Amino acid sequence: MVFARSADDSINDLRSGATTPATLAAQALARIQETDTTGYELHSVLALAPENHAGGFNSDSPLAGLPIVIKDNIEAVGLPASAGSRALLDYPVIKDSELTKRLREGGANIIAATNLSEWANIRSTSSTSGWSAVGGLTANPWIHTHSAGGSSSGSGAAVAAGLVSLAVGTETDGSIICPASLNGCVGIKPTVGRVPRQAIVPVSASQDSPGAMARSVQDAALLLEVMCATTGLVAATQDQRMLKIGVVTSWLTGHNATDTLFSSALSKLSKAGFSLVDIDLDPPSEEVSNNEYEVLLHELFDDMGDYLNLRTDSTLTSLADLVAYNIAHREMELKYFGQESFEKALTLGGRNSAYQAKRARNVLWAERTLSKGFTEVDVLIGPTYSPAWVSTLDTGDDHGENSWITIAPAITGTPIGTVPMGICDGLPVGLGVVAKAMDEIRLITALAQIESTLDIGVLVPTFKK
Repeated sequence: MVFARSADDSINDLRSGATTPATLAAQALARIQETDTTGYELHSVLALAPENHAGGFNSDSPLAGLPIVIKDNIEAVGLPASAGSRALLDYPVIKDSELTKRLREGGANIIAATNLSEWANIRSTSSTSGWSAVGGLTANPWIHTHSAGGSSSGSGAAVAAGLVSLAVGTETDGSIICPASLNGCVGIKPTVGRVPRQAIVPVSASQDSPGAMARSVQDAALLLEVMCATTGLVAATQDQRMLKIGVVTSWLTGHNATDTLFSSALSKLSKAGFSLVDIDLDPPSEEVSNNEYEVLLHELFDDMGDYLNLRTDSTLTSLADLVAYNIAHREMELKYFGQESFEKALTLGGRNSAYQAKRARNVLWAERTLSKGFTEVDVLIGPTYSPAWVSTLDTGDDHGENSWITIAPAITGTPIGTVPMGICDGLPVGLGVVAKAMDEIRLITALAQIESTLDIGVLVPTFKK
């Protein structure tokens, strides 16, 4: 299979007339057909757009007609925006989301929607990442039996497999960073609120954020500029100022091979002249973890109801209606795992006084944790996830040994990104970077400099069955 060229190279080709949007779209669709359907059965793509919009792209626009894919919880006319659930298939999208409008105006040719962990992995604590009732199970492009992570599984797998150069994912806590790390690509979640979330199937207003996935930091920055309607992010990939980096020792995964690779990465950074400062932060207590989970469910109760009332008809207007739908269609929806998180959200209710107390406690912990970490440094780094676990539809995810790097940034809504760090046991692992709120410039500068220093290039999956 011929991989998609980098976004930057393809855009240069489009602007020079060496290729056309229609040609690039046709090539991408052929790769999807070959890999997702008749070859490796990656199942990263859930639905194809009905037309490729072969003409009408302004070559001077940032993306110049480049084909991209978006996660199927983002409304775009012609795609289902199903969140992986059959419950939404009867309610076609009638209007582009604000993000989709922004992407199209920026020159993106949205050719497909990617598979995801159904309802962004919020339905059950025993769900299998990468599975949805609509899209089936997304495979990992390195080893077919292993997880593509969640919940932006299809976006990460499609980019890593070279089907497209750019994809949009969403993150509530780790849902971009996890699949980027497990599939071997770059993932960036910006500060919550920098990218519009109107007409995106919600989990949590305080933590949800769309973000960019690509095979290089420069490509991810290019997409993120369009998503954030800003400038300076691509330029940040060329910034040579030496940042002071905080190495969070308590973010080690406990997986020996992953942590050894991280140690090797630190040696390379040190030799390149970076100032590294060891920082020890207290991991989240069981109370913090429980509070975060329940905060998400309180917000889900309210936000899903609000979303459904705008999207659907009188038969599906609340989280309770979704629970009833799943029971009525259990042979499709509840075949592999239940909906105990949905049911718990019904018990907890919306943004009541109990919610307010839990959210306040968590924000206090997360802000104190990050504030302590940022006392002397520009960014914080650590490993993200150990190698992808084997996907098991009957017993859910076995995440193994992983870092808690995503938790405080998720609660506070601060930006986080990851770049490939190397290969463990035939599978990729990532190095994560956390920056202060609204400091995507410094985040991307750090990611680009680390990517350049590690110098492992674009990882090419093995496609082992």
